[in-house]
Amino acid sequence: MKDTKDRLGERLKEREKGEEDRFFAERDREAVERLKKAKNLDVVNLAIGHCPRCGAALVPTKVYGVEVRQCPADCGLWLDKGEIQVIAQREHDSWLGRLFYRPKLEE
Repeated sequence: MKDTKDRLGERLKEREKGEEDRFFAERDREAVERLKKAKNLDVVNLAIGHCPRCGAALVPTKVYGVEVRQCPADCGLWLDKGEIQVIAQREHDSWLGRLFYRPKLEE
C-alpha cells in the first residue's frame, strides 16, 4: 500500500512540474510576441550615439582633423569605421601607423 502512495505522489509532482513548464513557456512566447509587435522599441537605434560605458550622449569632436565622438563623462573617444585608418596614415611612424601598416611576413 505504501508503494502505491509513493508512486501516486511522484506522478502528481511530475504533473505539477509539467504544468509549470507549460505555463512559463507560454508566458515567454507571449512576451516575445509583444516585443516583436513593439516596432518602436529598437535597441540598436537607442544605443547609437551614446557612450557604451555610461550611456551619456556622445559629443562630436575633431582630433587631428578627424571627427570622432567623445563621452562628456570622459569615458573615452569612439571612432567610426575608417576614421582610425585616416589617423594612422598621417601617423605612419607611430605605434598606430606601424600597427596598421606593418610589413607582411612571408610564410
